[in-house]
Order: sequence, then C-alpha cells, then structure tokens
Amino acid sequence: MGSTAVIINLLGAVALLLFGLSQVKEGVSRAFGAQLRTGLSTGTRTGVRSFLSGFVATVALQSSTATALMTASFVEKDLVKPRMAQIVLLGANVGTAVTAWIVGFGVGWLSPLLILVGIAFYRAKSSSRQGLGSALIGIGLMLLSLHLMSAATEPLRESPVLIAFIGLLDSAWPVAFLLAAFIAFASSSSLAAVILILSVASKGIVPPALIIVMVLGANFGGAIPPFVASMSGAAAARRVTLGNIIVRGVGCLAVMPLAGYGGMLLDHAPTPPQMMPVDAHLAFNLLLALVAWPFATLLSDRMARLIPEEAKADMAPKFLDRDELSSPVVALTSATREVLAVGDLIERMLIKTSHAFTKNDLSELVEVAQLERRVDRLQQEVKVYLSLLARVGLSDENSRRSIQIIDYAINLEHIGDIIEKGLMPQVTKKVAQGLKFSEDGYNELLQLMNMTLDNLRVAQTIFVTRDFDLARQMMEVKVAVRRMEKESSERHLKRLQDGRLESLQTSSLHLDMLRDLKRINAHIVSVAHPILDESGLLVESRLRATN
Repeated sequence: MGSTAVIINLLGAVALLLFGLSQVKEGVSRAFGAQLRTGLSTGTRTGVRSFLSGFVATVALQSSTATALMTASFVEKDLVKPRMAQIVLLGANVGTAVTAWIVGFGVGWLSPLLILVGIAFYRAKSSSRQGLGSALIGIGLMLLSLHLMSAATEPLRESPVLIAFIGLLDSAWPVAFLLAAFIAFASSSSLAAVILILSVASKGIVPPALIIVMVLGANFGGAIPPFVASMSGAAAARRVTLGNIIVRGVGCLAVMPLAGYGGMLLDHAPTPPQMMPVDAHLAFNLLLALVAWPFATLLSDRMARLIPEEAKADMAPKFLDRDELSSPVVALTSATREVLAVGDLIERMLIKTSHAFTKNDLSELVEVAQLERRVDRLQQEVKVYLSLLARVGLSDENSRRSIQIIDYAINLEHIGDIIEKGLMPQVTKKVAQGLKFSEDGYNELLQLMNMTLDNLRVAQTIFVTRDFDLARQMMEVKVAVRRMEKESSERHLKRLQDGRLESLQTSSLHLDMLRDLKRINAHIVSVAHPILDESGLLVESRLRATN
C-alpha cells in the first residue's frame, strides 16, 4: 500500500473516532443532558461526590473538555465551589482514562452490535431514546475506528522510516511530549491522541518509556482546549481551567524523568502488552488524582491570586452578599433591596421613554438599552443568589418569600423587554417620521403612561410592605387600566371613522402603544397576587359564575 493511501486511511480512521466522540456527546446530551448538568452542579458538596460527578459526566459525554467547560460555567455562577471544581476535573481526567481503557480493550464483535442496537433506538419516536441510540452508535464507531487505525498503521510498523522516526523521538523526549500534546490539542481530545498512540504501539515497536512520555503529552494537550475556550469568560471560569493545566503540567514534569521505571512496571501489568498506552493513561490519572486531591484548596487559592476578579461593572449587584447566605432573613432582605433597585431602573426607563414621547427628543432613549441590560443582569443575579440560599434550607415562610422575590424580579425584567422592544421603537418611529397624534389620542396615551409610572411606584411599596389594602387597590387599578385601554381603542376607531388625518397616520402606533402599556401594567399588578392569594381573595377564573 502506498504511503498516500496509508495516510488517508489513518486520517479517515482518526476522523471516524472524532465523529464517534461527537455522536456520543451529542446523544448523551440529548438523552441525559439536563440530568448530567443538574447532577454536576448539585453533586459537589463533598470531595468524593465531586470526583464521582466529574467521572460519571466524562464517561457519559466522552469528553473531559465538555465536563471542564460545564464545571467552569457553574463556578462562574457560584453553583460549584472552586475547590470542588478542581476535584471534579480530577474525576473527569480519570473518566477519560477509563474510557480509553475500555475502547482499547473493545472486542471486534462489539462494534457492529452497538451500532445495530443504536440504530434500533435511534428509530424510536422518543427524543431520549434517539439520544441514547446516537450515543451507542458513536461508541460503536469509536471501536470501529480503533480497528481501522490498527489496519491503517499495519504497513507502517515494518517501515524503516517509522522505526527511525520513533528512534529519534526516543532520544528526544521533550519533542515526543510536544508532538503528542499538539495532537491532543488539535483534536480537542486526549482520548483520541491516546487511541492513536495505542494503534501505533500495538505491535511493540515503540519503547515503553516513549509510550509513557507520549501519553503524558496527550494528557497535557487535552487540558489546553478548555482553557482556550474559557479565556473570554469570567475570572472564576479561567481559574478552574488554568488550574487543571497546572495540575496536569506539574504531574507530567514529575513523572517524565521516571518514564523508564514506569515502563518496566507496566511490562509486568496483567493486561496484554498492546494495552500499555491506555494502562499508562489510567495509571497516571489515578496517581495524579490521589496526589493532587489534598492540594485542591491550596490550588484554588493560588488561582484566585493569579487571576484576580475583574473590577465590577456598574451593572453588578450591590446588595447580594454571599456571606449572608448563612442567615436567610438577612439574605432575603438583601435580595429585596436588589430587586427594588431593579424597579428603580425600570422607572428610569419609563421616564426616559415618556420624555422622548412628549419632547420628540430621541436622545432621551440613548440610555434605555443599557438600562435594560442592567435589568437583565440583576434579575439573573437575584435568581442565582436565591437558588444558592435555597440550598441552606428555608422555612416555609422564607421559601414563599424567596419565590415572590424571584417572581417580581422576572416581571420587572419582562417590563424592561416590553419597553426596549415595544415602546422604544414605537416612540422612535413617532419622532423620526414626525408623526403627530390627534390631541385626544395624545392625551390618552400620556395619561396611561403617567398612570403606569404611578402604578410602578405603588408596586414597589407593596413589594416591601406587603400592605393588604394597597394590594387590593392595585387589583382595582388593573381593571381601570383595562377599561382605559378599551375605551381609548374605541375612541381611536371612532376618530378613524370620522376620517381624522392624524388618527389615520398614527393608527397602528396608537394601538400598539396602548397594548404594550396594558401589558406593562399587568406585570406591575402581579406584585399584589401573592398577598391576595394568601388571603383567599384571588380567584383563578375571570368567568362570571353561572347558576
């Protein structure tokens, strides 16, 4: 077989391996993605559970990179502690090594069987079964790729050129290390690199010490993609992935000088000699986990110093202190203050929009989009903060209050969306096109805008005081707004019938603004719902009772 054909076959086998990996990851994510993410974020309260979470997630997803990025995102959201995150990644490293060992030991008949069963599942109507089928097909393709690699490299094993090249690498361990690291980095998978080493070394032409060096390189290279992917993220995420690189790098530096002794030990392993690469991969990661585990806290502290927290932007929360989570009453008070600040931002957005409407001045709207982004950020921070508080364990009363705070924050965020995506473009259209409402129509819209601002201020008071009388008045306001919107629409249609030019030009604009202001008031009034519901005065249906 010509050298070109050998390279094509080898690259095709590697591509099949990577495709199989992607199929497994995609299939498992589709079938069990939510459970894996939940398990990874909640199963990290102890070191052992953190290690097992990383191990299970990686074996399921066939990707320590995916596990590392998920873990980094959870650390960024304070759902996983930095120390536990480092232990999760130790478990992920072992999970990758175990996967490589299983693939290396795979028997020939297992590949077509898995593909056959996978196809049967993939044809099912259930989305979860289709995901499972995709994962089984991916595993079958991975096993098949191993056999294809073995066949593709068969002619190379007797090649004088390959033997000479291996001899050069054996006398230049740093070069061999970097070559394997590059393969793992380029394929975004230490597993793929180790399987490639396995296929080349299966006939015993690679010295044991060189095998260990190249396996170390594959381990180090596999830690780089998660760090590269997290570079644009928050400092907390970068600390996790950089810590993983440092742990693997230190482990590789410590083991590489002892590669010769390691090769002699693996020669006496009970597994077949051709399994040495995956044996070395598993042994290294198990040893690394045992040694690095006790230093997880020290490592996370050092990473915090090495990568300091970015200066908090103006949109960062001002009252959400993680140290207060041990005292639920104080934490709920802080969350309440933060949501009140969100309400103040919504009030500014409404005022800016109202001024732009009355003054025909688009400069008033410049700040609205930025304010809406701050509203989005703060309501998300409040939800994360209160989800962390729920882990502490809340009384029934505090749990209800937590839900009410989240509900009000979400309603405020919806109001921000309506202002930015609804009212702001409508006012912009009015000003930019020089449209003029009829005097009656203008006054109706202005009255509803002013009423909306007043209602928001009352809602802020109700949110803090939980005053029953104010809450009841707020529900009456909802009826008044609905009536006002209906009557204004009817009067507008009457003006259209009378042929008034201003009403014809602004017809859709007038009705759209009425609709959006009504929607905003519906979200504002929602602050009264839990208070009236607790008193048994809130009914589910607006239908009139019939006899």
